[in-house]
Order: sequence, then structure tokens, then C-alpha cells
Amino acid sequence: MTNMTRLAAVAMIAALSGCATTHNPQDPLEGYNRAMFSFNDTVDKVALKPVATAYRNWLPSFVQTGVHNFFGNLGDIWSSVNGFLQGNVADGTSDVMRVAVNTTFGLGGLLDVSSEAGLQKHNKDFGQTLGKWGVGSGPYLVLPLFGPSNIRDTAALPVDFRGDLWSYKYPVRWRNTGSVVRLIDKRANLLDASEMLEDAALDKYEFVRDAYTQRRQSQIRGNDEDAPADKPATTKPAE
Repeated sequence: MTNMTRLAAVAMIAALSGCATTHNPQDPLEGYNRAMFSFNDTVDKVALKPVATAYRNWLPSFVQTGVHNFFGNLGDIWSSVNGFLQGNVADGTSDVMRVAVNTTFGLGGLLDVSSEAGLQKHNKDFGQTLGKWGVGSGPYLVLPLFGPSNIRDTAALPVDFRGDLWSYKYPVRWRNTGSVVRLIDKRANLLDASEMLEDAALDKYEFVRDAYTQRRQSQIRGNDEDAPADKPATTKPAE
């Protein structure tokens, strides 16, 4: 079991233990979630955001694009597997073609030739697959460092970790370096959105929670009207 898997498991156990409850049936773990959201926000402001800002401002744009495309190409492999698991042969096949084209003609994935050719990127994960299979989302859950999630998606994380080909990269020092670079790249691509959120006069926690929940609902249902609805938690909080 990897450290990330242990972290997800600990977070789930802590949430399920009823360490924090509220009167919101859609978010029965809100007390715990707000505390974890605040912790993650502090870590982001102190460490991750400054590094991501320097990354975006000082690293040549073509290098940033290459990094983003390279890890995106690896992600398409697991996305294709989940496309097939969800019974969506068209999306699964499209993602396989994306990997083949970008790896062959895009310098190992550094160039996103597939998007220019009209092959859409799908970003499917095992949490979505479980949702397609009819597994309900369960309560909203904020994970340490990983951020917004729910019980179903948290349970799916170990499978997603195993499906990430980069997790098998050796030597380990290269794997760890690449994982850090990928994290910084992801954060750099969210800088503009996070700055808009900071400027808005709203409850950041509620905004992120609602946006995440609606996005996951949309990803799971997609264009398939027969797909099962992603049912939120309806369990009443403990008195």
C-alpha cells in the first residue's frame, strides 16, 4: 500500500467515524470538511501556490506545455480503460487513438497532435466508472492535500493510483520528481481560476463543494440520459 493510499484510507476512516457532523443532509461531515479545507488552503497559500506561480512565470511556455501534454498522454491510457469499463466503446477507442497518435507523432506525448486532429480528451477515472455502475457518491469529503472528493471517489483512489503508469516508473527518484512536477503543473493551470475565487465575495468552501459535486454529476451522466443519477448522501447527521 502506497503512502497516498494510506492517506486516503485514514481520511475516509476519520470521516466515517462521525468526528464532525452538521444539520446539512447533503454534507453531514461539514465540520470536518471545513477544517480540512482550511488546512489545505493554508498549505496551498504557503507552499504550493508560490511554487506554481514561479513555475508559470519563469519556466518557458513550451516547456510547461510539454510537461502538461506528457502527463496528459499518460492519463489518456487509464482514461481509455475506464471508457471501456463504462461501456463507452467510442470514448475508450478515441483515447487509445489519442495515445497512439501523440506517442508516435507527438514526440512521446510532448505534443498534443490528437487534439489538433479533433480527437477529444475525456479524463475518465475509476470513481466515474463506479458512478456509471450505479454506486452512489456518499457524503462529500475533503481529503488532506487531495482536496474535494466523496466516499465513492475516495474508495476508488487506490485503483486510480494503480492505473497510473507513472507510479511504476523507476528509478524511484525519477518517479518522485515527475510526480512533484506534475502536481506543480496542475496547480499552475488553476492559478487564474483560484485568483478569481479569492476575489469573489462568497463562501469559498461552499462554492468549491457545490462546483465539485455538480462537475462530478455531469461527468458521470455525460450525454447518456440512461446513466444512473449520482445520488448524494441522504443520511441524517447524528444528533
